[in-house]
Amino acid sequence: MFPEDKLSKWPSGQGHWINIPKSDWGDWRWQMKNRLTKREHIEKFLSLSEEESKGFEIAAGKLLVSVTPHFFNLINTTDPNCPIRKQVIPSFLESVTSLQESNDPVGEEGSMPVPGIVHRYPDRILFLVTDRCASYCRYCTRSRLVSNASGYGFRPNYKECIDYIKNNKSIRDVLISGGDPLLLSDEKLESLLCSLAQIEHVEFVRIGSRIPVFMPQRITDSLLNSLGRHHNLWMSIHVNHPTECTAELKDACSKIVRSGIPLGNQSVLLKGINDDLQTMRSLIHRLMMMKVRPYYLYQCDLVSGSSHLRADVNKGVEIIEKLRGHTTGYSIPQFVIDAPGGGGKIPINPNYIKQESKELIEMKNFEGETFSYPK
Repeated sequence: MFPEDKLSKWPSGQGHWINIPKSDWGDWRWQMKNRLTKREHIEKFLSLSEEESKGFEIAAGKLLVSVTPHFFNLINTTDPNCPIRKQVIPSFLESVTSLQESNDPVGEEGSMPVPGIVHRYPDRILFLVTDRCASYCRYCTRSRLVSNASGYGFRPNYKECIDYIKNNKSIRDVLISGGDPLLLSDEKLESLLCSLAQIEHVEFVRIGSRIPVFMPQRITDSLLNSLGRHHNLWMSIHVNHPTECTAELKDACSKIVRSGIPLGNQSVLLKGINDDLQTMRSLIHRLMMMKVRPYYLYQCDLVSGSSHLRADVNKGVEIIEKLRGHTTGYSIPQFVIDAPGGGGKIPINPNYIKQESKELIEMKNFEGETFSYPK
């Protein structure tokens, strides 16, 4: 699907919106204002299947539909199995819920001492600052909260959250997420970062965002000036498929890196989207070309109505095993399961140890050959 000799080709352009002035297209506020949020918006450009049409009815009470023009352009409108389409166009299958699935699959609510703070690990917290995203992923772990379709009513009190961090000196690492924090104004984001910078025991701050993928126009000079003032800032983006690696995303990542902010990527293993070796290898190579370190590959969480998008765990292990030795180790992400109920991230690795005794460990390499090492 994505042969290595095509890696130099990066999707770009205005596509369906070719007649829009470039000044509008390049304005993130225009992108937000013109998101496709209703069935009739989508049907101007593609024919919905019966399954997708029914999906819009379910989405109204579960997780709203929203797709930026930039991201919608990446959909192959003639392919019902397009990997971009499957991520953002709802399906009737979202109404199918298994016994293992829940609205809070990784137990965040039980680790929330104040609204907006998830404190699961001893030295770090998750700081949820908004319930809005530029586009909504149909497998979203926080679909109970994001878009407010189910009436969660998320309203974080920033002062209360900052005070909690101040009063817990074990916290050295803060991950700002949501929703998507880059939807906050430059001024609001700068205010939050400055508040965290004044807390002596906070050693570094991370931002988790899919905005560079959904809406790279948001990465403005003004935003970068605000972010670049904070030298302990890192950013994780979320790219699932090589098609998402557009020329605009490449340019946005370059600007972020030049501002002194290290970039990592977190992908979700998704059935029929990226659960094959060729697609994943192409993705990680494109990420590396954008100076983005492939960090995590997540097994899709057990969020209600996601079974049609959830790949077999063994497929994830197989992909990691086949990448090893066939690309640089620096580009191989860690495959993890965020344990149901709040157990945290657990690495799931191929088994390279064949057997061990008191004296030796017997191992296999990427070619299946056996080697021994003295203990």
